[in-house]
Amino acid sequence: MVARAYTVAFEGVEARTVEVQCAITPGVPAFSLVGLPDKAVSEARDRVRTALSSMAIALPSKRITVNLSPADLPKEGSHFDLPIALALLAALEIIPSDAAEGTTALGELSLDGTLVPVIGALPAAMAAAEENRILLCPRACGAEAAWVGAAQVIGAGSLADVVRHYTGQSPLQAAEAGEVVEAAQGRDLRDVKGQERAKRALEVAAAGRHHLMMVGTPGSGKSMLAARLPGILPPLSAQEALETSMIHSLAGLLSEGGINRSRPFREPHHTASMAAIVGGGRRAAPGEISLAHNGVLFMDEFPEFPRTVLETLRQPIETGEVMIARANAHVKYPCRFMLVAAANPCKCGYLSDPARACSRAPNCGEDYMGRISGPLMDRFDLRVEVPPVAFTDLDLPASGDTSSQVAARVATARAVQQTRFADRPDMRLNADAEGEALEEIATPDAEGRALLTRVADRFGLTARGYHRVLRVARTIADLDGEDAVRHPHVAEAVSFRIGTLKES
Repeated sequence: MVARAYTVAFEGVEARTVEVQCAITPGVPAFSLVGLPDKAVSEARDRVRTALSSMAIALPSKRITVNLSPADLPKEGSHFDLPIALALLAALEIIPSDAAEGTTALGELSLDGTLVPVIGALPAAMAAAEENRILLCPRACGAEAAWVGAAQVIGAGSLADVVRHYTGQSPLQAAEAGEVVEAAQGRDLRDVKGQERAKRALEVAAAGRHHLMMVGTPGSGKSMLAARLPGILPPLSAQEALETSMIHSLAGLLSEGGINRSRPFREPHHTASMAAIVGGGRRAAPGEISLAHNGVLFMDEFPEFPRTVLETLRQPIETGEVMIARANAHVKYPCRFMLVAAANPCKCGYLSDPARACSRAPNCGEDYMGRISGPLMDRFDLRVEVPPVAFTDLDLPASGDTSSQVAARVATARAVQQTRFADRPDMRLNADAEGEALEEIATPDAEGRALLTRVADRFGLTARGYHRVLRVARTIADLDGEDAVRHPHVAEAVSFRIGTLKES
């Protein structure tokens, strides 16, 4: 007799079903595990054997063979412990075999039988729902997995709880979806003295998910402005939260008993490697651009990042997804993020400060900003200079709108876009609009078109730059509550596009 249980193996955010087959046959006593397991999976034999011994369950003096099918799919991770134990218990006729076959299980076993939380419970629940099976997981993973309402999720504290559940002695209750509520941050836009133009650029970028480049001297408030961006972004919708949490689940970032509705804000250091930013490594894990999906990727000291890292951002910015190719895997991750970059105008940082003349101007600035290639710079929708703030200005009273006021306008503009793109599943915000859809929603009036034509001729706008101006103009019109894109909207979008930076 062959007993079966089911689990999953991860390929990116996809969870592929794996059948765990267990056979107990006459022969020399042994415990064999086959099906292309890695080291962590191979060690499951000892953890399962010891966990069963702690429950006073002795293995028979026969040959035990566990096969992980399909055998050509690499199996990685410690979450195979529980499904292997489940199939073995069914083969020993301790739990009903039909109950084991109707379960997708994942979880790591301690030597005393306690279940340890593992990564990937949310994608596993999606796979279980597609196969119409129950998901069995550690109790700590239940609140996360229960967000997939189509699957019944059962969280257990130990292997003994699992046995009592399937034998009817003490049935376990279905897990309930949990949500992590973060404490409100005290960072407000009014804390930033002056910089009204940069605040406006931040609002426009947040409303349409446009990429933003800020250039200014050290201490002018670039990082301070970026840190207040989460405070003006609306919370994740249910669909966005599920998409983002699936990536965070694979990265092991959902450890607080549920998913988070706050938009991701990732700020990698400029010494981060390409694998850390884009994704990769032995397991082809998601990188910062995927962890920032539906959120913000803030890259401070942008020109200090390695050139190879910066150039790899070009395709993900355009397509919204990244393909990680390895010898043993080709994994695709979503990465629709808002890129916010901050940079000094030159190596010393004071090229544009009249009070501190740069001794190597203008070569210092050209060499430093030249580290950012023209094609990459062309992908920034908004470019704004952040001027230095005088010491005397710091004593002035706070000015401008609060974060809550800006957040209300951003939420209203995003609601308009949600309605606009309701029939287009591949588009959610103005930044996604292209082709016929962009022409339909962002065609400016006669004055606006004339202005855009003059700017394109004068500054040599690329085709990509032309379309990005239209998208930003559409967002500005949404913030103003206008149905049509008019001359003032185009003018403001153009001013952010060319700004003080040379069109590439």
